[in-house]
Amino acid sequence: MTETPQAALRTAEVARHYQMGDATIRAVDGVSLEIAAGEFVALLGSSGSGKSTLLNLLAGLDRPSSGAIFAHGRNLSEMSGDELAKYRSLTVGMVFQSFNLLPRMTLEENVELPLRLAEVDRNVRSSRVREALERVGLSARLTHRPSELSGGEQQRASLARALVNRPTILLADEPTGNLDSRTGEEILNFIQQFNRELGMSVVMVTHEARLAERYAGRRFYLRDGKLSLNGDAQ
Repeated sequence: MTETPQAALRTAEVARHYQMGDATIRAVDGVSLEIAAGEFVALLGSSGSGKSTLLNLLAGLDRPSSGAIFAHGRNLSEMSGDELAKYRSLTVGMVFQSFNLLPRMTLEENVELPLRLAEVDRNVRSSRVREALERVGLSARLTHRPSELSGGEQQRASLARALVNRPTILLADEPTGNLDSRTGEEILNFIQQFNRELGMSVVMVTHEARLAERYAGRRFYLRDGKLSLNGDAQ
C-alpha cells in the first residue's frame, strides 16, 4: 500500500483495544486521519477519550489491535524491532507533560542522551547539543541539573532533547499541562517556531481548546476513542 509523498503521518481505521476481565476497553476505535508534512495539528478531547493512546501509537510506542499507521509512507506494523527503534529515535521527537529529565544528569547530558542511544559519533554530539539548547535559549545552562531549573526551563530542555536528533515529526503530549499560562504559551511559541522554520510536523495532545485554536492549523476531536470532528484549516 503506497502513500502520497506529502503525508507525514496517516492512520487507516486504527484501533487499540484492551481486555479488562470480560470487558473490552476501546481506547482508540477506528480512527482514520492524515497529517501533511509541515502541519501543526492538535488532538483534543476529555480525559479518557483516547488522545494519549493515539499519540503513543503514532510514536511507535504501542502497536494497534487493527488498522495501519504510516509514517512518511512506511507502515509501522511492517517494521522490524530495530527499524521501529530507529523510527522512535530518529524520525520522532517526543515531549511530555512531565519533563522526564534524569535528575542526576546535567542539562547537557540529558540532551545528549538521545544522540548516545542513536550511536551518533562522539565528535558530532557536542555541537548538536549546543545547537539544540541554543534554539530554546538555554545555552548558558549546560552544567545545571534539572532541580536547578524552573518548570518552564525544564520543559524547554525536554524540547531541546526532542530536537537533538533532528526529527521530522514532533509529538507533544500535554506539553503545557504542568506550566502556568504564560510559560505554557512560551513553550508553544517555541514549538510553533520549530514547525515553521524547520518544517517539522507537529501533533499536540491538549485539553485546552483556546491553545489549540491559536497554534494548530487543524484540530481533531476524540470522543470514546472515535474521531468526532475534524477542524478546518485556519
